[in-house]
Amino acid sequence: MVKRMTFKQFLYIVPLLAFIAVFSIYPIVTSFMYTFFDYRTNDQQYNNFYFSQKLNVKLFLEDCDYVNYFLDADKTLLSVKDAAAVDAIEQKVTDEKAKYAGMTGTPTLSNAQSSEISDFVKSLRQETLAIYDRNTGIEFYNKENMPQILDDMDACIIESNFIGLRGYAELFSDTRFWLALGHTVYFTAVSVLLEFVLGMLLALIMNKAMKGIGLIRTAALIPWAIPTAVSAMIWSYLYDGSYGVVAKIFADIGLIKSQTAMLLTANGAMSSAILADVWKTTPYMALLLLGGLQIIDRGLYESAAIDGAGQVKIFFKITLPLMKSSILVALLFRTLDAFRVYDLIAILTGGGPGNGTESLSVYSYKLMFGQSNFGYGSVVVTGMFICVAIIAFIYVKVLGAEVMSNE
Repeated sequence: MVKRMTFKQFLYIVPLLAFIAVFSIYPIVTSFMYTFFDYRTNDQQYNNFYFSQKLNVKLFLEDCDYVNYFLDADKTLLSVKDAAAVDAIEQKVTDEKAKYAGMTGTPTLSNAQSSEISDFVKSLRQETLAIYDRNTGIEFYNKENMPQILDDMDACIIESNFIGLRGYAELFSDTRFWLALGHTVYFTAVSVLLEFVLGMLLALIMNKAMKGIGLIRTAALIPWAIPTAVSAMIWSYLYDGSYGVVAKIFADIGLIKSQTAMLLTANGAMSSAILADVWKTTPYMALLLLGGLQIIDRGLYESAAIDGAGQVKIFFKITLPLMKSSILVALLFRTLDAFRVYDLIAILTGGGPGNGTESLSVYSYKLMFGQSNFGYGSVVVTGMFICVAIIAFIYVKVLGAEVMSNE
């Protein structure tokens, strides 16, 4: 029978729920919201969420002032007839400016207002440039600046950047995303498989009651204790094509054609990243598996030995079945961690050469912080989240172990 939580008991977890809401749920919801917008921080047209057309009032009013300022400076060089035409243009600009002088921020524009502003800028461009074209022999002060200001006025109308599900449609046709997904799946599958095999061997060794086992356990955990960024830097020196020790050894024994092949070829760089990851996280896998080994009743091993079972048979008939839950946890944690790999590849290869080792995390980082494209970058992150959810579902279904229970 499951006991219901009382109100007083619930109050104890309110701070935890608030923490989760602020630091977990809110970023997830915000990131998901970004996927429905073409959101780019380096472009004023897309650096906010716009469901409809908006007007950047401050910029529009400033541009109107610049137009009149430039025309005033150049008017002194014109004939009386053209100077009068400039006065008429300046009055038109002043009248248009007065319509929006009381507004602030980015108010919503109706279709009529948007068309009116566009027509105004279009006619302003034609009239001002026509005056400059009629007086080609005069060296005006602001002839070169005027087209830039007019272009800036066109940009004052902010179009809606709501794209709905178009970002997800683009994801399916994005070859770079699928290449990054392939690299991520390959890196995850190979590294986790090697880490599981080596981690199981290391766990079996650490589970033995022998002299100096404490020292062995401590030494085995040293790679895991080293920060990933530091570990990646260490391996980058070991793989260096000029003086890297590991690269030279691999070249001497014939595993690679030359020392430079480790980080300057796609296959070599991916193998290098996998090797560095296996060295770094095998102790973590071993630690998780060791916990499962230590809860197995020793009497089962003694009974099996008395019945004449060999070590191999005992391992597959007793150890592995009884470690099912521990193996699920270890594989699930490591697979999800490896699938989200960023820092190791970012520092070791940068996703290169030629995007040959680019993972989904590295690709999304480049989109968001390299190109300031947070909209499509969030779509890639959402795609990665879906992949992670599928992986977790498959693990639980295939291994069939209950990680959580009410009992």
